[in-house]
Amino acid sequence: MIVVRCKECNKELTSHPGKTKCCGCSNMTTLIGDKLSAVDLGLVVMIDSGNMKKKNKNVLSSEDIAWQEQRRKRKVRKLDFEVR
Repeated sequence: MIVVRCKECNKELTSHPGKTKCCGCSNMTTLIGDKLSAVDLGLVVMIDSGNMKKKNKNVLSSEDIAWQEQRRKRKVRKLDFEVR
């Protein structure tokens, strides 16, 4: 989520993934998802760029990951059955 402020009209805009947000003054600061546009970008201040610290997405511990890697390397045994 991006938060910007237009210096010309002092309006703060917060981005939304599916909506277009515009300040409406002559600078026409516009947020479309994560894209920013304006007539003069010098009149736009970035308050929050949305670079949040990404959490560790691994739910498994390092021992669990090592165990999964060992398991992945196992070979499949083929059993031959005699058909009568």
